[in-house]
Amino acid sequence: MQKVKIGIVGGAGYTGGELLRVLLRHPNAAITFVHSTSNAGELVSKVHTDLIGETDLKFASELNQNIDLLFLCVGHGDAKQFLAAHAIEANIKIIDLSQDFRLSNDATMGDRTFVYGLPELQRGAIQKANHIANPGCFATAIQLGLLPLAAKGLLTDVYTTGITGSTGAGQSLSATSHFSWRANNIQAYKTLQHQHLHEIGQSLAQLQGNQHAAVHFVPWRGDFTRGIFVTSVIASDLTIDDLYTLYETYYAGHAFTHVSKNNIDLKQVVNTNKCLIHIEKQGNKIAIHSVIDNLLKGAVGQAVQNMNLMFDLEESTGLQLKANYF
Repeated sequence: MQKVKIGIVGGAGYTGGELLRVLLRHPNAAITFVHSTSNAGELVSKVHTDLIGETDLKFASELNQNIDLLFLCVGHGDAKQFLAAHAIEANIKIIDLSQDFRLSNDATMGDRTFVYGLPELQRGAIQKANHIANPGCFATAIQLGLLPLAAKGLLTDVYTTGITGSTGAGQSLSATSHFSWRANNIQAYKTLQHQHLHEIGQSLAQLQGNQHAAVHFVPWRGDFTRGIFVTSVIASDLTIDDLYTLYETYYAGHAFTHVSKNNIDLKQVVNTNKCLIHIEKQGNKIAIHSVIDNLLKGAVGQAVQNMNLMFDLEESTGLQLKANYF
């Protein structure tokens, strides 16, 4: 059985921990090292305490370049700095989970060019790629709700709201990520200026050609730990039956994105790599609901999905996860 030798940089955070949980159960993954300068020498299970009994790995301060793939689970802006500071060998593939390389104007660094890693849009390019820029969590949920319409050139003004769990803010505490603030509370933030709007616009323009789709997005901080629920509203003359046919046709053959004619909720997708989509129509307005787990399909799960595609593995390998429904 083919084993992919893997290094992880930034293994102490939420995404690093989630990546470890997935890869430790992936039949084709062999974790060579987990890099963290602040935790060097400590057992990984001391930081990610749910992994006690699962692994004897320790955090390393040095990089081992005898690997096939490097995951960068570092903060936004830190991926470019890391690659500038370390001479990573050219044969090592990279999947970056930050936003540093997602936009086409930022996708090249030296001899490396990063491909935007949304499989439902870029599967063929991902399979040929050596470097992947993993999409953002809100960007994933919003785009998956809109791609079939964009593919037909049907988007102009899109009005989107989305609510996310506290893990989307990362592991470092701030006033708005602390439990006492989040409990029994919600808040809009980065109204109409969220950073994921740029990658969303880039993907929609890729599908629609020169047609411009303006996405007006209001994100919300939610009183729960993980998951994203997005609703996008547009005008459309298509019937509800035509809309479902359009979506089902577009996502046929995609392992993780499913269209439901029943109402959807977060519990159906939390702890999975799934995206569920539900559509409603009143008059000439349609509402497209999409739900994902922000740490899996919105981050780590999608990164492993991209790894599978890059190494010619079955796309769903290691990602057949069960939702925590009750």
